[in-house]
Amino acid sequence: MNTFLGKHGPLLIAEIGGNHEGDFEYAKKLTQLAIESDADYIKFQIYSGDSLVSSKESPDRNKHFKKFELTQSQHQELAQMVIDAGKLYTSSVWDADSLDWIDNYMSLYKIGSGDLTAYPLLKNIAKRGKPIIISTGLSTEKEVLETVDYVQSVNSIYSDPSKLAVLQCTSMYPIESSDAHLNVMQVFKEKTDLTVGYSDHTEGITALKYAVCLGAEILEFHFTDDRTNKNFRDHKVSLTKEEVHELIAEIKLIQSLQGDATKRPLSIEMDNGHDVSFRRAVYPSRDILAGEVLSEDNLTILRPNHGIDAREYYNLVGKKAKMKIEKHQKLTWDLFE
Repeated sequence: MNTFLGKHGPLLIAEIGGNHEGDFEYAKKLTQLAIESDADYIKFQIYSGDSLVSSKESPDRNKHFKKFELTQSQHQELAQMVIDAGKLYTSSVWDADSLDWIDNYMSLYKIGSGDLTAYPLLKNIAKRGKPIIISTGLSTEKEVLETVDYVQSVNSIYSDPSKLAVLQCTSMYPIESSDAHLNVMQVFKEKTDLTVGYSDHTEGITALKYAVCLGAEILEFHFTDDRTNKNFRDHKVSLTKEEVHELIAEIKLIQSLQGDATKRPLSIEMDNGHDVSFRRAVYPSRDILAGEVLSEDNLTILRPNHGIDAREYYNLVGKKAKMKIEKHQKLTWDLFE
């Protein structure tokens, strides 16, 4: 089973993250809206200020994360709320001590860009053997490949593209379109042979749509109820329930346009006779006398494809007419010797 196959094609991850800003009732409201958005996964972030940020080296950031903390029981209640609704729950677990009490709710782990180089945390998660998605903001290609190698060295199952995925990401909020660099996904695919996708920090759904066109198998986007009158930066790059519905509709359109990779005549072409009316056959460009030799001077190619196909043009050149043939008359092989 490939965990990275979504209901609508690409796996859709609605990242509530810290948009609840530490308000549990608001977190439950956002969770319900995310469930109604029809994303595959509803995602949070689990951390404590003191286990994430040094209180001495970065006291303001430490206080920021403390303000956004939810308790163990609150995270578990949110996870159960998602699961009870028939959706999938995941989280970026930034606090290693939290892994044990959240693990039963998790069918996959998401590694945020900031933790791509956090090898002790990666080791702890990789030993659990659940599928992992890694975001790659801030990283060089070399660093991404080194992290992939490291995770695979901890647990060999992560050589399987149904077990490990890498997402192109730019760690700023918001970013301009020119900073999305969606082509990196193709490099990841070529260099790792893993599942690839895109974690979005632009505004709106445009980048997400084009990511699908360029091969994204996973789409991660921040999620909120409303972007107006919000100060926390993540709200600005977040989608609402209605916008996720719009994105899903666009994905369906993209998939319809993509079709399949087998080139063949379609019934809508053949049933209307376009293979005959659009294609050409060989015709006399003027009257040809009996005994006259066919040449480029007395042959042409015209629609419809009646008689001798245009691809036979040069096989006709040099043959001799058995009888008089009129200009633009349908040709058959028995007219020549």
